[in-house]
Amino acid sequence: MGHPVMFDESDPVLARVRKLALAFPDAAEKVSHGIPAFFTTKVFAYYGGSVKVDGEYRRHDRSVLVLLEPDERTALEDDPRCYVPAYLGPSGWIGVDLAEGADWDEIGELLDASYRRTAGPRRVARLDQLSR
Repeated sequence: MGHPVMFDESDPVLARVRKLALAFPDAAEKVSHGIPAFFTTKVFAYYGGSVKVDGEYRRHDRSVLVLLEPDERTALEDDPRCYVPAYLGPSGWIGVDLAEGADWDEIGELLDASYRRTAGPRRVARLDQLSR
């Protein structure tokens, strides 16, 4: 038995994340562990996450998880919008809550940084060509 679906397909915040994430070269989407995952050969973003508090998981349904360079992640760790997600946090991932009024330019930059870290040199070169 697979994981239950933990997102609402009609969520407008998911629609914005999806639009940004799928604009990267060769980006695709799949459901992994009940949440949307955006990937090329490796996942570069998830929509939704959780943290473990006192032995229980607390969901952050409207958030994006990204894999950043260690110095970038460290810069975000003290931001109240950010959290270290269960399971993925020890591997360097960080979650950013997408409350009303989220800075979508910043979210695009975080997705870009995570994509660049996971997509491989050919895709990053294509992204750079598209960005000119």
